[in-house]
Amino acid sequence: MKSLVVVDKADKSVICTAFANGKRHDFRLYKESNIRVKPEIVVKTDTGFIGITKIHANSALPKKSSKNNPLTEEDKLFNKEIASERAANEHGIGFVKRFKILSERYRNRRRRFGLRFNLIAGICNFDR
Repeated sequence: MKSLVVVDKADKSVICTAFANGKRHDFRLYKESNIRVKPEIVVKTDTGFIGITKIHANSALPKKSSKNNPLTEEDKLFNKEIASERAANEHGIGFVKRFKILSERYRNRRRRFGLRFNLIAGICNFDR
């Protein structure tokens, strides 16, 4: 099971979710889920969403290094800034993982995974 979680940075609440069976790339799941973000909102993602700038121009991705092109000090500072801003989102995802639905193998019916996950996200949002 693959899940995509969109978290609000301000209050760490889960805004929307998307799910897929089997192995699925993060960006492919984003494109297939039809999650749309207003153009004025800055989307901060990890390196699994390379190509999101074609869909959402106002997005920030960390720079990747390669064997021939190591990161400069500017790039490292940029990546650190994005990581520190994404920490609040990761805390929101971690709060949902306390219910073990994402952190362990899901052994129940797959068709109800989305329903159960959304219920847990609602409980987490209510708790904040």
